[in-house]
Amino acid sequence: MHVSASLSTPSSPASPSASAPTQADLLDFVRRTAADTALISSLPLDPEGRTWVRLDGPGGSEAWLIGWPPGSGTGWHDHAESVGAFLTATGELKEYSLATRLPTDGWKTLELSEDVDRERRLPAGKGRSFGRDHVHEVLNESTEHHAVSVHAYYPPLPRIRRYSRSGPVLRLEQVERPEDWQ
Repeated sequence: MHVSASLSTPSSPASPSASAPTQADLLDFVRRTAADTALISSLPLDPEGRTWVRLDGPGGSEAWLIGWPPGSGTGWHDHAESVGAFLTATGELKEYSLATRLPTDGWKTLELSEDVDRERRLPAGKGRSFGRDHVHEVLNESTEHHAVSVHAYYPPLPRIRRYSRSGPVLRLEQVERPEDWQ
């Protein structure tokens, strides 16, 4: 099930010389938004698939409220040229990421070195920001409980590259554009 709507969220006061939001600004936004219990509880949850609602992000950023049923995940992906932040509002998520920059274009398969894997547990109230071309996979490993998270990206996502992974081999599988998920 996919729910799409635009909801107003807590925002920062506009500065006279509005500039692009930083990773710290996005993390602050997702933290404040996740603390809005009425907003978090308003997200319809589906037992079979992820649900999401688009939010008004700060400074022209793209933001989403996402519901994660037990056992769901994103698969390996990146957010192209966007910086971002996300925070778990309820439940717990796990993030697996690569501590290396990948070439941006022109490849289909890469062999990763042994020391690039990172793992992070993100219980309710915990989140993180990340830079451009960050490659990760986010999962709700619970077998019983939904998780809900808040995400923000700037600039708004121009594309998402999806990957498959078998041991050290990372393979580019698909490139999605905004019209594929909105």
